[in-house]
Amino acid sequence: MTEQSLASAYPAHIEYLQQVTREALSREGIDGLVIHSGQLKRRFLDDNNYSFATNPLFKAWLPVVDNPNCWLIVDGSSKPTLIFYQPVDFWHKVPKAPEAFWCEHFDIQFLSKADAVEKYLPYDKKNYAYMGEYIEVAGALGFELVNPDRVLHYLHYHRAYKTQYELACMREANRIAVDGHKAAENAFREGKSEFDIHLAYMQATRHTDSELPYSNIITLNENAAILHNTVMEKALPEAHRSFLIDAGASFNGYAADITRTYAKEQNRFADMIAAMDKVTLELVDELKPGVDYAEIHLSAHRKIAALLSEFGIVNLSAEDMLQEGIVKTFFPHGIGHFLGLQVHDVGGLVADDHGTPKPSVEEHPFLRCTRTIEANQVFTIEPGLYFIDSLLQDLKSTPQSKFINWDQVDVFRPFGGIRIEDNVIVHRDKNENMTRDLGL
Repeated sequence: MTEQSLASAYPAHIEYLQQVTREALSREGIDGLVIHSGQLKRRFLDDNNYSFATNPLFKAWLPVVDNPNCWLIVDGSSKPTLIFYQPVDFWHKVPKAPEAFWCEHFDIQFLSKADAVEKYLPYDKKNYAYMGEYIEVAGALGFELVNPDRVLHYLHYHRAYKTQYELACMREANRIAVDGHKAAENAFREGKSEFDIHLAYMQATRHTDSELPYSNIITLNENAAILHNTVMEKALPEAHRSFLIDAGASFNGYAADITRTYAKEQNRFADMIAAMDKVTLELVDELKPGVDYAEIHLSAHRKIAALLSEFGIVNLSAEDMLQEGIVKTFFPHGIGHFLGLQVHDVGGLVADDHGTPKPSVEEHPFLRCTRTIEANQVFTIEPGLYFIDSLLQDLKSTPQSKFINWDQVDVFRPFGGIRIEDNVIVHRDKNENMTRDLGL
């Protein structure tokens, strides 16, 4: 990834954002948007701040992801104005004046005091909308229109279509994450603790915790059954049986989101991992323009049902298992989601750019995307099979309990579970599996 390649793709990215903004403004009947990067949040009863997270609407335009108190003024036609915060401050490191490839596309003005921004903003704010989190700031500045729904619906819906610049950023985020995953697997093979595996990942990605797109999930043995376990044990376990890592990386504000599962020894659990890896790749192949993404989720249930039968966990055919609703105990989450500026990128559960809801069906409430798949969209595909004590206990109290080989469940329970997740770009005539292309 070179700055020259990003620079060549960036003008088309800006033009796409201008086009989308023009339409969003036309629907609302206003003149422009004033997009706030955000500001630091003070911890309760403390004099320190939480880590800063940039407004996604702001970083969609430019890769300034670590500077609060910045503003963008956009109208879909004129050259966007960037108000760049550069205080006089001897306590903290002051951001340098930007000199990157994207600067020529903005009229850059420098703000030395955060509370003096009003003189840089439009005088008559009646026809401008504030876009950001800090409603009280918007009110103090005189904005009457704040985060209008029709604008947000339109912007969110069209975020699903990635520009070539965005795809380049996401490939680079995957490259960084894959470096981390390889280092983490090596640390697992060396017998390290969850915490020390995390340190190996961070060293390889050259990220700080605040630069990660989400908190790393690094789990050994039974802990792999905790879907979002971010509490890493520092002590070594009594034995290393299995390792599940769900960890990403960021580049220019865009996220990677990758999961892998490993077995310490070649055993029946390792065979199950290999079978799930095959399922992941088969589901990736099902991503095609015109297919309902929810169908990929239903296909995952069929394939995981087949695994539960193959490995002697459920004494039913896959078809009968689905009929009985048993698979949800072992695969309780959705098959994946949009990926982009946010890990769970927006616009997945709407039918159109007016924001008409298209929720998941009642039987599968955790599916994060119900859109029809189209070219230039980016998805995660992440099937899983887990042995979660609370869900197994619930299943044991139902009539379906008689179909479960509980002795076999107990064999696999100490391994926790499996999840394998790839990041995939859908093109018109093929899929690009960014994660596999990097050798993971």
